[in-house]
Amino acid sequence: MSELDFHIEHAAAIPFAAMPTLGFRLRIVNASGQKIHSTLLRCQILIEATKRRYSAKEQQHLRDLFGEPEQWSKTLRSMLWTHVSAVVPAFESEQAIELLIPCSFDFNVAATKFFYGLDSGDISLLFQFSGSVFYESEDGSMLVAPISWDKEARFRLQVNTWRKMMDLYYPNTAWLCLRRDIFDRIYQYKVQNGIPTIEKAMEQLFASALDIERKETVGL
Repeated sequence: MSELDFHIEHAAAIPFAAMPTLGFRLRIVNASGQKIHSTLLRCQILIEATKRRYSAKEQQHLRDLFGEPEQWSKTLRSMLWTHVSAVVPAFESEQAIELLIPCSFDFNVAATKFFYGLDSGDISLLFQFSGSVFYESEDGSMLVAPISWDKEARFRLQVNTWRKMMDLYYPNTAWLCLRRDIFDRIYQYKVQNGIPTIEKAMEQLFASALDIERKETVGL
């Protein structure tokens, strides 16, 4: 039976993909020496949020996820980032592949809130592997075996790597998900007032709200 070990060597943004994507260089080592014909690999990736320090500014940014900092002893936990699958081609001693991880910029997604809330440093990621290995026995017959449930690899992803990837795909831009009736009201305001973009319409609405608040404060 083939005995595989997994190591994450590198991470970088993948340019020109359909959506923001990080590529993780995965090296697979076959200790048994048996010829492997293919591997159907599945991977669950966890964000180990407890394995780093947070500045006061980062703690404020992450209140939406973990609550007030004094609650973090109870609320700060590892979280699921994503699942990914890959087919590994034939090899004997070792093989390297690129694990491609699509990344959402939707702020309703917990992982996006977490990555965006960090200023610097790195993030501990835990890769948990499963799947099936198709290999050749000593008599030449084809066998299949599951990947051991305890196969894992850790990697420390630089926060700046994630930021550079999002800047590559969405320069000076962030995604905002709105309820449709709210969007319709903003869009109607934009059209009625001849405002060229949604951003300009929202800027004008914010300015109007601040002006009303200022007047109310003076009136008090």
